[in-house]
Amino acid sequence: MFGSRGAAGVRASAVVLGAALLIAGCSSGDKDEPKPGDAGAGIAQQPKNRAPFWVNPDGKAAEQVAAYDEGGKEAEAEQIRKIAQQPTGEWISPENPEEQARGFTEAAAKADRTALLVLYNIPHRDCGQYSGGGAADGNAYRAWIDGVAEGIGDRPATVVLEPDAILHLVDGCTPDEYHEERYDLLKYAIGKLKSLKATKVYLDAGNAGWGHPDQIFEPLQWAGIARADGFSVNVSNFYSTEDSIAYGKQLSAKVGDKPFVIDTSRNGNGPYTGGDPGERWCNPPGRALGETPTTKTADPLVDAYLWVKRPGESDGECKGGPKAGEWWPEYALKLAQGSE
Repeated sequence: MFGSRGAAGVRASAVVLGAALLIAGCSSGDKDEPKPGDAGAGIAQQPKNRAPFWVNPDGKAAEQVAAYDEGGKEAEAEQIRKIAQQPTGEWISPENPEEQARGFTEAAAKADRTALLVLYNIPHRDCGQYSGGGAADGNAYRAWIDGVAEGIGDRPATVVLEPDAILHLVDGCTPDEYHEERYDLLKYAIGKLKSLKATKVYLDAGNAGWGHPDQIFEPLQWAGIARADGFSVNVSNFYSTEDSIAYGKQLSAKVGDKPFVIDTSRNGNGPYTGGDPGERWCNPPGRALGETPTTKTADPLVDAYLWVKRPGESDGECKGGPKAGEWWPEYALKLAQGSE
């Protein structure tokens, strides 16, 4: 096997959207000044000219900040605030996709920001490992995508589409009998999302450590990359931004010079090189937050640095972690402390 496993811990339960809409303090005026949210942690939006993506003022990290503050743990609260105050991906869970997508995009629009959504529900996802699951079949997946699209509507959204879905076709993890359907489903998703007024779509393309761009560029083409806005790299992984740019530029040259985005959420110390090589991607110790989300990047082909993986959420039940996608405050704190 070449690459990572468990793209990022899909959120295990449906997202409760009521809190996401509580951003009355985030008006659309004075666009480049931080606006406080309604969460007890007092989370603000980032300046729009640097990071146009929406900060959820009621996310798990914000809740942790408030809890630490209430418990008198000021030092810990300030560390977790490094996570809470940055825009991170909202992973749409299988249940009620229309409601979730509408809630996040409406909240973002009210704050004059763009929602960052992650779609991770392809059938036979993650080869049945820590983040296994996904839609029951192709029809269920198309219906789910239709729900997401209906929820987004005309509001601005940036979508990272199906982490690892192409990679696992190439590295032998996904059985051959599922390949044709997966390509069809990815093409369908790209087409549906790109029919919307203000949605950008980045199809996931693996990471700098899994193999070589020569192995994946044709599968990306078969999946419809030509119609997408670009591709994503390093989702839920730890490869440096420098290595990710080099990988992305090599791949871009083979797929029509498409731009790309890089997940920098946890790559501050680069990849882990100890322990079982097959699980170095899973909750590795000694990692750190990477560059904060921004559209001001080191290369014109890189559209943005994003926090696609939500720092502090587990990769899976390894190294003492909870289930994939569950908030793990001890790990979150170490990530934040490592970024000092």
